[in-house]
Amino acid sequence: GRKNKQALKMAADSDPESEVFEITDFTTASEWERFVSRVEEVLNDWKLIGGNVGKPLEKGEYTSGTWEEKVEEISFADFKFTITHIYLKQESPDREGREEPEEDVFPVAMQDLLCMNNDFPPRAHCIVRWYGVREFVVISPGANCDAVISESKCNLLLSSISISLGNTGCQVPVFVQIQQKWRRMYIGECQGPGVRTDFEMVHLRKVPSQYNHLSGLLDIFKSKIGCPLTPLPPINIAIRFTYILQDWQQYSWPQQPPDFDALLSGEVGGVEFGKLPFGACEDPISELHLATTWPHLTEGIVVDNDVYSDLDPLQAPHWSVRVRKADNPQCLLGDFLTEFFKLCCRKESTEEILGRSGVEEEGKENSDITHALSKLTEPSTVPIHKLSVSNMVHSARKRIRRHRRVEESPLSNDVLNLILLYLFPDAAEKPSDGNGAKSTPSNANGKPEKESEDYNLYNQFKSSPADSLTYKLALCLCMVNFYHGGVKGVAHLWQEFVLEMRYRWENNYLVPGLASGPPDLRCCLLHQKLQMLNCCIERKKARDDGRRGGPSDSSGGSGARERKVSGCENGRPGQDGVGAEPRRDKAEASQGKSWDSWSDSEDEFFECLSDTDELKENAQDGEKGVGKEGKETPRVKAEGRLHPHGKLLILNSQEPLYIPVTQEPAPMTEDLLEEQSEVLAKLGTSAEGAHLRARMQSACLLSDMESFKAANPGCSLEDFVRWYSPRDYVEEEVADENGEKVVKGELSARMKIPGNMWVEAWETAKPTPARRQRRLFDDTKEAEKVLHYLAVQKPADLTRHLLSCLIHAAILKVKEEESAEDIPSVRKAIQQTVSHASKLLRYPSQDYKKLEEIINQLMAVEAIIARARSLKAKFGIGKCERAEDRDDLERFVSSLLEEPEVSVIGAGRGPAGSIIHKLFVNAQRVSVMPPLEEDSGKPNSAEDRKQSAGAASDFPPPAGREILLRTLVPRPAPYSKALPQRLFCVLMREDFRLAGAFSSDTSFF
Repeated sequence: GRKNKQALKMAADSDPESEVFEITDFTTASEWERFVSRVEEVLNDWKLIGGNVGKPLEKGEYTSGTWEEKVEEISFADFKFTITHIYLKQESPDREGREEPEEDVFPVAMQDLLCMNNDFPPRAHCIVRWYGVREFVVISPGANCDAVISESKCNLLLSSISISLGNTGCQVPVFVQIQQKWRRMYIGECQGPGVRTDFEMVHLRKVPSQYNHLSGLLDIFKSKIGCPLTPLPPINIAIRFTYILQDWQQYSWPQQPPDFDALLSGEVGGVEFGKLPFGACEDPISELHLATTWPHLTEGIVVDNDVYSDLDPLQAPHWSVRVRKADNPQCLLGDFLTEFFKLCCRKESTEEILGRSGVEEEGKENSDITHALSKLTEPSTVPIHKLSVSNMVHSARKRIRRHRRVEESPLSNDVLNLILLYLFPDAAEKPSDGNGAKSTPSNANGKPEKESEDYNLYNQFKSSPADSLTYKLALCLCMVNFYHGGVKGVAHLWQEFVLEMRYRWENNYLVPGLASGPPDLRCCLLHQKLQMLNCCIERKKARDDGRRGGPSDSSGGSGARERKVSGCENGRPGQDGVGAEPRRDKAEASQGKSWDSWSDSEDEFFECLSDTDELKENAQDGEKGVGKEGKETPRVKAEGRLHPHGKLLILNSQEPLYIPVTQEPAPMTEDLLEEQSEVLAKLGTSAEGAHLRARMQSACLLSDMESFKAANPGCSLEDFVRWYSPRDYVEEEVADENGEKVVKGELSARMKIPGNMWVEAWETAKPTPARRQRRLFDDTKEAEKVLHYLAVQKPADLTRHLLSCLIHAAILKVKEEESAEDIPSVRKAIQQTVSHASKLLRYPSQDYKKLEEIINQLMAVEAIIARARSLKAKFGIGKCERAEDRDDLERFVSSLLEEPEVSVIGAGRGPAGSIIHKLFVNAQRVSVMPPLEEDSGKPNSAEDRKQSAGAASDFPPPAGREILLRTLVPRPAPYSKALPQRLFCVLMREDFRLAGAFSSDTSFF
């Protein structure tokens, strides 16, 4: 009946079902019971139930092995706790071993208490160091919770653990963190079959005087274990004293900081520009910690009380050393990169940074109309892209400097001239007369091996070759940014650089340090732009030279060269059937409207005849009476021939077939290619769009046809195809009327398609040599575009362009420095950085957060190399005479870098040990008295050592003493099992800690 009532109530009630179960059950567990069951649940989940069989531990396994941890959140009422399982990962015996442990075997943790193979591990959890256990669970207050301080709460937690361990049969020790977190106070318990170990701890600020030595600590230990046996079982003692060396004295930091005064005053050899600095400005090794260890002592062997101690560090059988590294030492390369990287976030333009004062003053001066003439001849600091004549450039340069007072000018003239001379070495040889200067070979300065992997890094990073102008510019801007006025210096140098570019364009000087040929798309965009400018200068120079040399003969033109064409390279079969690269066509008004109407409407194709001579030539050409279809009257002579094309003859006559002088294809930078591909893509896929696209891409084909017709009067399309695209001219043997075999040729099928682009272009083409055609590549317009692009770059844009070059340079620098030191971990780190950087830098939109990571990786590598150098200097590897000792010391130093703690072979008597001893002696002498003459600070021989006032004074008082006491005794009664007892004591100036693990037999108690 009760069930029915409840069902009716559920049906009638419109509230959610869950409210029905709010019936108060007075049998439910309290918060404490819930907490205990939650702990048991977590121990069950982690499979920590029952016995555990562990392998005996190897020596040093706590340091070399892998520690793992699992974390869960649990709560006691509304108080949050974190429960963590920490364990040494071992290839353990199968887990089935847990289910049937041998009878009366101690838990693994108890066995670990006595194990001597892993005393004083250099890198481990404090519980591992103090209690020597390989697996444990810690319950600690949650991140934002108060510490467990009151005694009643501590006892409550401890009893909770005890119940959980008893209920689950877990043999892993469980600890609770009590008191304030900084005190690292842990109490805990471990249970096994008939045995229990209690983990206790004492922590004081000061060392009580009666416990400041071994004998006092032994008394505590004995009284705590309260062993009833009269001859007490032997107590095993392990002792470690740690000495800290902070004052290196005459082993000063070997890195010479750069001479900032010389750099600031501009007294820097040109060679300094283009070299990145390297190394730490301060000693990257701040302290050396020497641990002297006596691993196996027994009570009677050694005396250490408040009056006398046998514990002489020089006599310790085992020495080990660790170095404390300076936190983020200031390193030069890292600082250079970081400061340069910060420019990416600047928003100001060059004009804003350098100030407009010059422009304003000039404006006031020239407001009167009478100044119009002087304004034309000597302009003010107008935007750079509007300057167009070299004397204007120089006057602008003078005025820029005049209006910027000397103290305001970010770069002094000396520094600026040194940088410009380094960037443009050919400037030193430049004659005063502007025109006929030869530029130096593009890569005349010392360059790395072209085939080497390092040289080709620029392909991966999209930077620029290590001997190029762009690469040098990146290094100079970086140095200017660091030493000579930051962003203002960068803006000033860039302004000068752009003026120099314009000056070179105006005066036909090639820009040095750039590979010849079209822009290399594997390099950064700025490098491509400079190469583009060089192409323009080259074309302009060739044209101007040709003009000065008088009318050119038929075989040479205005510096145009033959383009290599073979197979179908320039005429790929396909729908468009046109040249591979987009080029401008040569179309004059008299040629049908169909060709010039589209070409003139496109921005990149424009009319630009060179000069009046060419117009005259065109006029004469018109008088010659050129017939249709390229059939010239006898008056027409061939023009623009390069050389005969093998033994080929023109089909309709016996004249040899000549290869014409053709125009070079227009070079393109990646942004122009992208722009053009967008224009072509926008034409769509319709038939009309495809036809228009084909025409746009045929500009170069038309130009070549016109050159070909001029060089071969009377030729036909078949002749052109035989030269330009031989695969489109099909030859086969056929029998003639007399039955003799003759070779007959015809155009391929695609060439015969009605409305074919090639046929259409051939009909439109007039016989015009390359030098009289409209230029496919208008160098004047392209050069102005490049110069404008350069002029409007802000320092932030510039930094983004050149960051890849700088990272490239930094990696080369780090590689070079590492090769001198030979550090395997650094080599590996550099390889990782290279692959990481090459993935990031290839893409135009770079992730600056990730680029910062690369800079941080390079800084870390620099710090490691600086540490290696510091240690080599301190251990005097260069001065070591015996090769064997030198090898030992080198191994020792490289281990110090890679490992947390390194054993000293031969302790205080080995080669490294004697050097460490000397370091301490020198530091001690300085602390006691002022330094004497140089020799007195170095007791080299054993005799010297004996004469010194006893070896104990060679070392300062130990900064830390650790004493570990262990024994196996029956507790609590004489007839109980003999169980492991352990006490770990830490004595420091302001820290006294006793961590004890005391086991007892619970069988009858």
